[in-house]
Amino acid sequence: MTSRQPTLDLDITGIAHGGTFIARHEGRVVFVPDAIPGERVRVRITDPDERADKRSFWRAETLEVLEASPHRRPHVWAEADVSRAPEDRVGGADLGHIELGEQRMLKRRVLQEALDKFAGPGLTAPEVTAVDEGDGTGWRTRVSLHVDADGRVGPYAARSHRVIDVATLPLARPGVAEAAFALRAQKPGRVDLVEPGDGRVRVLPRPEGARRGKQETVFERAGGRRFQVDAGGFWQVHPRAAETLQQAVAEALAGRVDEDATHFDLYGGVGLFAATLGEQGATDIVTVESDRRATAYAAENLADLDAQAVTARVDRFLSGLPDGTRAGAVVLDPPRSGAGRGVVESIHALEPEAVVYVACDPVALARDLGTFRELGWQTASLRAFDLFPHSHHLEAVALLTR
Repeated sequence: MTSRQPTLDLDITGIAHGGTFIARHEGRVVFVPDAIPGERVRVRITDPDERADKRSFWRAETLEVLEASPHRRPHVWAEADVSRAPEDRVGGADLGHIELGEQRMLKRRVLQEALDKFAGPGLTAPEVTAVDEGDGTGWRTRVSLHVDADGRVGPYAARSHRVIDVATLPLARPGVAEAAFALRAQKPGRVDLVEPGDGRVRVLPRPEGARRGKQETVFERAGGRRFQVDAGGFWQVHPRAAETLQQAVAEALAGRVDEDATHFDLYGGVGLFAATLGEQGATDIVTVESDRRATAYAAENLADLDAQAVTARVDRFLSGLPDGTRAGAVVLDPPRSGAGRGVVESIHALEPEAVVYVACDPVALARDLGTFRELGWQTASLRAFDLFPHSHHLEAVALLTR
């Protein structure tokens, strides 16, 4: 294939889940990064061998923009711009060449297409709400850089594991970027940089093969409450993300929390949404999280609410509940793969008054909404938030009622 078609000129017709764009060639879908719907681009097919001719789709890399979209801008991250050779473009800002308003339109399109395909008819994707009015830079409180065998420190090139030297980190908080460029003599592996609520950047080396070092407790704030979390543990990356999502969950729960019922916070982390349940009037709260250290933090963070923090896989916890267990409300914030049919069916069996689903992946959300709808639930509200500007990621909060 590559000998006959080293390059193609293609019209970009849509956006795919994951931050690539869609073109077609002789009936075959071609996934193309660094493009915009409506553009014509010159690409090189990257499928490595002749077997690619038998595949239903190809992957490509953009070499040149022949007809640019009016929404194209110089890339917010110079080291990711289409003017660089494809192998030298960094990953992590796959929509950074697109005007911010159009980015949100494209994210909404991805969500709508996922809903249409997996959730069943009749659901309309909401507009994607911005959380700040800036230029979409300077928000990453957590950055992971990589160290290669030559001691080079930087992000990976897009869709590869090759470290790229960079002179800028525009999505990082200024203090995180400053700490990153001060790194010296790192061993091969990874370096995490974290700016928690106190504003002091922690540098966490993760050398290849090394055991996890000493863990430090840091503090974050959301909704007027302070949360303990491990410096290397999970917390939302945008400084306003946790509070934005907590407020959305609170608004979805308003008037739906029976103080006499048992309420569940699934995939609960350090207790962010369990705290929201408490603030809405819940007095019997169970938060479930598979990470033991996060669960220990949750117990401390929620001590004033007398919540029960359980270390367990959510599917196993739910399957182990006694028959007849019922819930008041359930909040779940599953990983990118979603909750899955088994967990959804187990939640349904609890007969909760309401379910609030916090999603970081539109396709996983749509699949799980489809399962809930099969079981007789309706999507009473759906909101979407642009918490990660210049990347393809978005967060959504859905309220489900029986």
